[in-house]
Amino acid sequence: MTFDLVIRGGTVVSATSTGVCDIGVRDGRIAELGSGLAGGTREIDARGRLVLPGGVDSHCHIEQLSSFGVPCADDFYSATVSAAFGGTTTVIPFCAQHRGDALPTVLADYHERARSKAVIDYGFHLIVANPDEQTVSTDLPAAIAGGIRSFKIFMTYDRMRLADEQILEVMAAARRAGALVMVHAENHGMISWLAGRMVKAGNTAPRYHAICHTRGAEAEAINRVIALAELVDCPILIVHVSTPEGIEAIRQARGRGLKVMGETCPQYLFLTAQDIDRPGVQGAMFCCSPPPRDAAAQEACWQGMRDGSLRVYSSDHAPYRMDASGKLPNGEKTTFKEMANGVPGLELRLPLLFTFGYRAGRISLEEFVALTATRHAETYGLAARKGVIAPGADADIALWDPDRRVTVTPGLIHDNTGYTPYEGRELTGWPVTVISRGEVIVHEGRLDAARGRGRFLVREASEALRPQGRQVPEMAQLAAWNTPFSP
Repeated sequence: MTFDLVIRGGTVVSATSTGVCDIGVRDGRIAELGSGLAGGTREIDARGRLVLPGGVDSHCHIEQLSSFGVPCADDFYSATVSAAFGGTTTVIPFCAQHRGDALPTVLADYHERARSKAVIDYGFHLIVANPDEQTVSTDLPAAIAGGIRSFKIFMTYDRMRLADEQILEVMAAARRAGALVMVHAENHGMISWLAGRMVKAGNTAPRYHAICHTRGAEAEAINRVIALAELVDCPILIVHVSTPEGIEAIRQARGRGLKVMGETCPQYLFLTAQDIDRPGVQGAMFCCSPPPRDAAAQEACWQGMRDGSLRVYSSDHAPYRMDASGKLPNGEKTTFKEMANGVPGLELRLPLLFTFGYRAGRISLEEFVALTATRHAETYGLAARKGVIAPGADADIALWDPDRRVTVTPGLIHDNTGYTPYEGRELTGWPVTVISRGEVIVHEGRLDAARGRGRFLVREASEALRPQGRQVPEMAQLAAWNTPFSP
């Protein structure tokens, strides 16, 4: 029987092995791996190419309002096109609940936006900012049953942060329904106190954003949320980790058998606080939370990825233009407190790690695949379907020219941000052909993908939710407290 597509002679890389073989695709899925496969309606000569699973980006902000009401520069079309050109074939952005929003309304809105625009497959996380009785008891379980198996909470930002008691309520609901909680972990009081003093003293340049989002604020919040998660035995993933202290807290928690995972992002591997310290408001291009740190923190992130403390590498794509519609609502007079937090990175996430990770000898090709695709799928309930090249999986594949040299310029990038914080970087290695469910959607710089071809992904429970054979003492005590007293 012939195939719809055959990819011949490429070096196929998984999270555990590398070898040369052909790939036969039928009905949008990988049907067979081997040598000398039967013919295909379309064939691609992949000799000299690396054949990798399409990337899975499990942390990106698309067509979302910030907590201050500032819109992202990208809608679901521009963002997913940009992702595809960078070798990513699956994204999991956020449906953001703001104070007073009803989750069903928020979800319906995001579903409609994505359905008509996305060119690659997508899932959703929920951002929970209003954990009232209706949200926790009814709306969250319904969303989880509908295939949204993860949601995010914030420990900072006035309009988003939850108190510890609210965090525990959300975690308890997640544990009951089989969902994963993602956490933005920074100590709000420390940041707010520092920022107030800075602004009062007239220190309003972008560099003071990094000073206020101190390393200690991240480390304290990570330690605190780990303790909260342990109390209710709730699996958590701490997003955009940037400090050695935070990574060590995750490492120690994992060593004690807790279901705690970490994530890092390009800005913590390839930018530093010096990038923010630029004249005028130019440093706003690099303002994100947490902010980039220093060389020692970068090295800690590399080590955390190698030893598994940082399980995934995501973009945290948060695109805001450098104008009044985005980061500079008051032009040159905008203070760091008024600048939208976030940097773009969806398209360059993989090429940056390929160049400065794999080619620089910091990680292997197999680790590259694990960090950018396979572990994302496993963590977020897409295992065996996304992030792998194996029979039965969706044929989401990127063919890489490992020697192609590219100089990063804003004109190279397909998002709507208008700038890139990585401008001028020399990259080696680039995805030249990108395939989504067996369809070639990008080839040699050309897009062939219609708006709305992407599909919503109903996700299963995360592999992180599997029992690990550890009984949590606190949960045993809680169970005892709920047992009727017998004299």
